[in-house]
Amino acid sequence: MNKSMLVTKRDGHKEPIDLDKIHRVITWAAEGLHNVSVSQVELRSHIQFYDGIKTEDIHETIIRAAADLISQESPDYQYLAARLAIFHLRKKAYNQFEPPKLYDHVKKLVSLGRYDKHLLSDYSQSEFEQMNEFIDHWRDMNFSYAAVKQLEGKYLVQNRVTGEIYESAQFLYILVAACLFANYPKETRLDYVKRFYDAISTFKISLPTPIMAGVRTPTRQFSSCVLIECDDSLDSINATASAVVKYVSQRAGIGINAGRIRALGSPIRDGEAFHTGCIPFYKYFQTAVKSCSQGGVRGGAATVFYPIWHLEVESLLVLRNNRGVEENRVRHLDYGVQINKLMYQRLIKNENITLFSPSDVPGLYDAFFADQNEFERLYQQYEQDPAIRKREVKAVELFSLMMQERASTGRIYIQNVDHCNTHSPFNPHVAPVRQSNLCLEIALPTKPLTNINDETGEIALCTLSAFNLGSIEKLSDLEELADLAVRALDSLLDYQDYPIPAARNSSMNRRTLGIGVINFAYYLAKHGVKYSDGSANNLTHKTFEAIQYYLLKASNLLAKEQGACPLFNETTYSEGILPIDTYKKDLDTLTQEPLHLDWESLRQSIKTYGLRNSTLSALMPSETSSQISNATNGIEPPRGYISVKASKDGILRQVVPEYEKLKYNYELLWQMPDSTGYLHLVGIMQKFIDQAISANTNYDPTKFPNDKVPMKKLLADLLTAYKYGVKTLYYHNTRDGAEDSQTDIAAVADDGCEGGACKI
Repeated sequence: MNKSMLVTKRDGHKEPIDLDKIHRVITWAAEGLHNVSVSQVELRSHIQFYDGIKTEDIHETIIRAAADLISQESPDYQYLAARLAIFHLRKKAYNQFEPPKLYDHVKKLVSLGRYDKHLLSDYSQSEFEQMNEFIDHWRDMNFSYAAVKQLEGKYLVQNRVTGEIYESAQFLYILVAACLFANYPKETRLDYVKRFYDAISTFKISLPTPIMAGVRTPTRQFSSCVLIECDDSLDSINATASAVVKYVSQRAGIGINAGRIRALGSPIRDGEAFHTGCIPFYKYFQTAVKSCSQGGVRGGAATVFYPIWHLEVESLLVLRNNRGVEENRVRHLDYGVQINKLMYQRLIKNENITLFSPSDVPGLYDAFFADQNEFERLYQQYEQDPAIRKREVKAVELFSLMMQERASTGRIYIQNVDHCNTHSPFNPHVAPVRQSNLCLEIALPTKPLTNINDETGEIALCTLSAFNLGSIEKLSDLEELADLAVRALDSLLDYQDYPIPAARNSSMNRRTLGIGVINFAYYLAKHGVKYSDGSANNLTHKTFEAIQYYLLKASNLLAKEQGACPLFNETTYSEGILPIDTYKKDLDTLTQEPLHLDWESLRQSIKTYGLRNSTLSALMPSETSSQISNATNGIEPPRGYISVKASKDGILRQVVPEYEKLKYNYELLWQMPDSTGYLHLVGIMQKFIDQAISANTNYDPTKFPNDKVPMKKLLADLLTAYKYGVKTLYYHNTRDGAEDSQTDIAAVADDGCEGGACKI
């Protein structure tokens, strides 16, 4: 190595390269790590140095050299690379390794317009000094490399045009806590700030992208999921598109219920014209969704929902298909097909499904969600009525077309609308659930808008967070974490802005939350149980019982302090009905685990004091936030011991937690014989979760004759999910034959949930 080589410093002057300094930094980063070699990193980086290289490029070369060494045999390189990246990041943000004092930092960033000015009026200088004592900047050293790159790319406050970074992670965490508890009484709020900061900075509670990226900045919209319902009128369609643009621009993922739009050829103005059908309006929504890039944090994305019995369903099912022409395809939206028991019965009995335009069959569309018996009565009545336009198709052909498109695109999702209403915290006769969200884990009431300022419409928002199951020692640990998560997210509802009245009214009246989990695969591995063989069933039952119980308990306590949510009377909780009363009893064949907690006392307390929040739980996908916590993704089994994700910073490798100790305990995705055991676990979770679950189905064609997954298997899984009460199905993943360890680039969709906003 040529010691006379020059480096270009940040201020532009040149000086000889200091290899000793580089050695000291790498040695510092390697301290306490196993199976890492300082000389290996030096060797790999030195060959890439050149005369006149910038200091910044030296840093980045060393970081990449360490990151390239991450492997199953040497997983600790992910921490070596991370520490080097943190060192570099702090130099960029503060021109030194040591972060400034919190108060000075906040004052500076408020003056730059990067932080919300209310921080300085909400808290005194002495309170900031106390908070400064809470901060442990060494927690930065617990991040993996992939986590640091995600922080840099998505979460830390920065100038996205110039790439300047203004903060490091512990400031992010303490200021999120400070913002969310600012309105608490002065005597108690710093205690909550400290406890919440500790929970999020030690990865016990995981926060979603909109909260991590947005809370503490002047942009105050942090709900991950927005559900907008469209009526069958031009005014409503225009209002829906306007609402979509507003929320996409503020980092939210969108669910659009377009199921009411009448079919092609329907009469307009008593036959003066005929209707162009759904597709032109779906194209209009697609344009609205793609009109904003969300400031580089993620691309706009939406899922559009419609019923399987819609007259245009055969055209709608193929909208993402690569065949066909632009005129009859809308490929940049995802689709949720809505099904109920009657439709499944027609499939099982090999009968026909009759398709209608919702505009031709009064009352049918509303009954589809609100009253299953009434739906069946009306549906059969309209089938017999010769005056009504309709078309019959074989149920097996329609379901097969749907599953074929689901398999080939991965993006035709399923919503079982009866389960969403019969096993729901909402009274379906008063507040039916008529759609889900972008990623199929939210199930909330909506009402169509007639215009953007319509106060009678209802846009549902859901604010998310998750427990890191990998950090739970015993289930009772969840009690305090539930209390902190519910209080923080409930405060967020008052802290954020609402650009549309229908969203503000809904949020203030229902106060819906969706708290889920990450690191489930690690949790199973730690307990020595598997997804596929039933061994995890009892543990899953016990765990999700505790999650829902402690969330309800926390919301009940908050209701005692601050009052129940105004529309608590529209929930089944107000009648003393709990998820343990309405689940699909078929689940009792999968686990005989009893209930362990005092549900009867909780039931009485809820009837007496109410709940602060209409909903409390939802299981969301969590690609990015799982990476931040160095956790496995949501409830999903990992594809390999190392997940390899392509990002704009290159390839990010992340090793599953405690790989060396637990490698034989993990059940990898493609080791599972099929999706059955996984779907059973989702059903058990759904017994307790009061919203829905973003669950995926996965298929390895090599496990079937002729390397082809039979339609019979796809339909069997669909029926299994329905039988055990699963409300929604998200992605359909097909193994593509790639090696599943380090060369498996996990499917990260640029316009799906990983890019869309239901990420937590």
